[in-house]
Amino acid sequence: MKIRVGFGYDVHQLVEGRELWLGGIRFDHPLGLLGHSDADVLIHAICDALLGAANMRDIGYHFPDNSEDFHGIDSKILLQKTVQLIATKGYRVGNVDATVCAERPKLKARIPEMQQCLADTMGIDADDVSIKATTTEKLGFTGREEGISAYATVLIEG
Repeated sequence: MKIRVGFGYDVHQLVEGRELWLGGIRFDHPLGLLGHSDADVLIHAICDALLGAANMRDIGYHFPDNSEDFHGIDSKILLQKTVQLIATKGYRVGNVDATVCAERPKLKARIPEMQQCLADTMGIDADDVSIKATTTEKLGFTGREEGISAYATVLIEG
């Protein structure tokens, strides 16, 4: 069996007039993330990590932000398509370890829900999806609540 690891990172600006989606779950929050899709920063980081592990470039290459096909799309669909893409090279998701950096909203109570949603979307067990939340202690764009970022590391098996 061949195993590979990948790393992904994404960031989106917080703005008024948008829904906030993280890990496939909608959060009740006065600000949402700005993007061509639903701007789910966590899913985008996971997609980049999976594509990187399979040496298949990045999310922008496969799902460009200038394509109407992906305008307003649910990022769970992008994650499903990403899992299908890596499968064309004989890979499947082993596990995901991700961190979301946000001052607000507080994510801890909804992490199990996000884990289950992402696991269902990728066709893996929820125990294979680790999500952690942190703040930046009021430092930088995250600390000023101007945006949210996410990091993801994945293992894929072939």
